[in-house]
Amino acid sequence: MKNILVITASIFGQNGQSSQLVNQTLDKLTRQHPDASVTLRDLAKNPVPHLDAERFGAFLAAQGEPTAEQADVLAFSDALIDELKQADAVILGVPMYNFGVPSVLKAYFDHIARAGITFRYTENGPEGLLADRPVYVLAARGGIYAGTTNDSQTPFLRSFLGFLGLNSVEFVYAEGLNMGDDQKTSALDQAGTEIDALTA
Repeated sequence: MKNILVITASIFGQNGQSSQLVNQTLDKLTRQHPDASVTLRDLAKNPVPHLDAERFGAFLAAQGEPTAEQADVLAFSDALIDELKQADAVILGVPMYNFGVPSVLKAYFDHIARAGITFRYTENGPEGLLADRPVYVLAARGGIYAGTTNDSQTPFLRSFLGFLGLNSVEFVYAEGLNMGDDQKTSALDQAGTEIDALTA
């Protein structure tokens, strides 16, 4: 493993529980692969612009003659995609906000989902164009949602990442973090045990 891409999205930065689980996972992987380079992308600290008509228009203009402004948008998106392509593994921290993923993470996704580059449509349906690689999703939640109809994150992330060709997705959940100290401690300990098992 030569390159590890780390993506966090907690509004609490490195103090966020999802970010701390990400750091545990990264520590395990870098111990196993001490020569691996690590790229850190903190979407809360350095957010990707949300998709609007102008940015979407730039993506549509990619095969034509984009304006200077559109070329800048495309270059930004291309850099994010290249960063992802270069990664041998991705560590993704995902707190739950109002039953969904953070909006900054959705904005990032909107910039890496590019027709003809990371996916394409065929007569047999969509096909992901990214080579598969491990994606570790560290999900931190105040309540308990995994396996229930209120867990909108897991199916969305599986669908989106699979759409791009990333199917080797492993989830670690730390849930009930706002349901008392005992529950929080137990959930974080269990998540740590699962991280150890996944990265063994």
